[in-house]
Amino acid sequence: MEIFKRSSDMREWSDQMHRVGETISFVPTMGYLHEGHLSLIEKGKNISSSLVVSIFVNPTQFGENEDLNAYPTNIERDIELIKKKGANALFLPDKKEIYPENYQTYISLEYLPNHLCGISRPIHFRGVATIVAKLFNIVRPDAAIFGAKDFQQLQVIRQLNRDLNFGINIVGSPIVRESDGLAMSSRNAYLTSEQRQSALSLSQSLLKAKEMVESGERYANIIKSNIRNFIDSFPYTQIDYISICDPDTLNELIEIDREFLFALAVQVGKARLIDNMLIKPIS
Repeated sequence: MEIFKRSSDMREWSDQMHRVGETISFVPTMGYLHEGHLSLIEKGKNISSSLVVSIFVNPTQFGENEDLNAYPTNIERDIELIKKKGANALFLPDKKEIYPENYQTYISLEYLPNHLCGISRPIHFRGVATIVAKLFNIVRPDAAIFGAKDFQQLQVIRQLNRDLNFGINIVGSPIVRESDGLAMSSRNAYLTSEQRQSALSLSQSLLKAKEMVESGERYANIIKSNIRNFIDSFPYTQIDYISICDPDTLNELIEIDREFLFALAVQVGKARLIDNMLIKPIS
């Protein structure tokens, strides 16, 4: 596996791969890899002849008082895991390589960021869109793989890809969970053993919402009220949002008459956790 720290070297490698007929899959990460990340790498290996992984903790998607400085890292371990999974190249830039002095250009979407995580994290998706566009221009992949746990991010990137004519195959990969149901996240490392039990309220809430819909409940506010009471019954939890929305537009639904996204964000101790599920009512 080759490791590149300069954008020009990464781009030159990708161009060379394309010249000899290779196709490139790309898995961008912020490191501190877990099985969810590794599942994306495995998927990338299966759909293209070459695979690039990147590690970059992107400062522009963190707001004030968020966990940029505390974000967990273990670069040596990450490199070994990526090697074992058979990646062909790792892009490992530093902040100055991505955002040099006098950097001025950012990408903002008009509508999708105005929902879910974007309400409490107003600059987050500007940072996401900007770094993903930059990485696409540097790596020049044919396909890019993203996890569905960050459902809003996935939709933002799909929109970005269409709007800016990147022509990349954007592949969503299912949520990978711990044996107890907790969605895998690098931020799970912040949880104490007691807080972890409270964190299970997220995945349990998805199942409760699904059961309510399958039992005939069609009013979103009733479901959200029940789930709010359930999560509030756990210690260490502070709800950011509970959403029942259209999967494409992320607009909130009042009455459930089609497949919807049930999504939530909850602060558990120091960890801000998200989870979601697509739910289709039984007709």
